[in-house]
Amino acid sequence: MQTEFLNQCFESQKMMFVTPSKAFPFLMEGLLLLDLRPDYEGAGKIPDVPRLLQIPYTEIDEKKDAIPNNEIVVLADAVGIRSKEVMQKLTKLGFNNLVSLAGGMLDWERDGFPMIIDLAERLTGSCMCQLKPRDRARMKKQNTGQ
Repeated sequence: MQTEFLNQCFESQKMMFVTPSKAFPFLMEGLLLLDLRPDYEGAGKIPDVPRLLQIPYTEIDEKKDAIPNNEIVVLADAVGIRSKEVMQKLTKLGFNNLVSLAGGMLDWERDGFPMIIDLAERLTGSCMCQLKPRDRARMKKQNTGQ
């Protein structure tokens, strides 16, 4: 499976990338997806794949030991920028077999690949500094019957 997957990837600036459409069948077969988005970027949307590891890019230094180095890992962030930075950092630390999801979770979702959506975690606000969960209170009331 690894060779077949790598044949679907493309190289740029000495890094490997894969589009969501090329990655999806391999992720469904058990390839590991590492979601690097912090909570506020994910907004309650998690890719629905069998093997998912969630480590925000801001915590990668502390939690890098949780990332396997003996298999291919697809790195994904919101739009594909932070995953390149994390890939460079992890490569310097001796990790190999890293591939960045081109376009990140934005392209994943736009292309219609499965997401688990927690409506209670959707964010709203007029700017990033004012984002807050918009349905959490309403969902809590519904769940408690109040």
